[in-house]
Amino acid sequence: MLDAAGAFEGYSKTELLDGEIVYMNAQHRPHARIKSRLFRLIADALDNLPINLEALVEGSVSMPPYNVPEPDIAVTAEPEGEGLIPLASLALVIEVADTTLRNDLGRTRKIYAREGIAEYWVVNVRAGMIHQMWAPVGDSFTRSREIPFDTGIESTTIPDLRVNTTVL
Repeated sequence: MLDAAGAFEGYSKTELLDGEIVYMNAQHRPHARIKSRLFRLIADALDNLPINLEALVEGSVSMPPYNVPEPDIAVTAEPEGEGLIPLASLALVIEVADTTLRNDLGRTRKIYAREGIAEYWVVNVRAGMIHQMWAPVGDSFTRSREIPFDTGIESTTIPDLRVNTTVL
C-alpha cells in the first residue's frame, strides 16, 4: 500500500477521495471541542450496550481502490489489529463540520453511501445540528433527518444507541 511505503509523508494531513489526494484543514477549537465531547458521549453509550462496537477518532478507513477517508469518529466492530479500519466493520461514520460542511454533505456523503456505510452523521458545528443519514442506495442515502443539538439523537442502525447532544 502506498501509505505504508511512505508515499504521502510530504503531504501533511490528507485523505484519499475518489483517487485524489485531498488536503485536510486545520481543526479549530469549536470543531475539536464538539468532536471530543461527541466521542466521549458515544464511547460511554456503547460501553453500556451489549454489543461489540467501539468508537475510534480519526482512524483511516480502507475503501479500495480509490478511497481512504479519515472520518472524525468511526464506530467499528474491529477496533483491534493492524492497518486501516476495515470497511465491512463500520456501523456508523461521523464527520464534524465547521468549515467542511459542503464537502461532508456532498462528495464525502456520496462516497460513504456508495461504499454502503449503514449510517452517516454530519455534525454542523455552526448551526448546532446533526444531519443523520441512513439506508444507502447507489451514491445517496434514501433516509435522512436533521436533529438539533438540544434534542439528542438516536441511531437508526445501532439498537439502543442514544446520545444526549445537549452538551455539545
